[in-house]
Amino acid sequence: QVQLAESGGGLVQAGGSLRLSCAASGRTFSNYAMGWFRQTPGKEREFVAVIMRSGSITSYADSVKGRFTISRDNAKNTVYLQMNSLNPEDTAVYYCAAEVSIRAYGSSWVSNQNEYDYWGQGTQVTVSS
Repeated sequence: QVQLAESGGGLVQAGGSLRLSCAASGRTFSNYAMGWFRQTPGKEREFVAVIMRSGSITSYADSVKGRFTISRDNAKNTVYLQMNSLNPEDTAVYYCAAEVSIRAYGSSWVSNQNEYDYWGQGTQVTVSS
């Protein structure tokens, strides 16, 4: 069983920055692929970013590429999402997720929420114009 807890959400003005954190339980965090997703009311949960086990492979949704950076600290069992140049369209509940089956990176699965095994409760990010 893996427990995930997001933090760092809040209200920020357009153009501002936030850093989200996701703390994970479990002794084998370094084996997990970690993803960030977001969801707004009435919409499907959408992929934001993923980081593979060692941290050397990352992937981003086109909508956040160049503005968001995903990173991880395996010693602290934590994954981060640095969000810069925020705009109102980034307003959403942000979720972190863990994929624990130790599979290789694949562009076809990393963006599919159904491929992830554990989810956090989410943290609200609101960007005002």
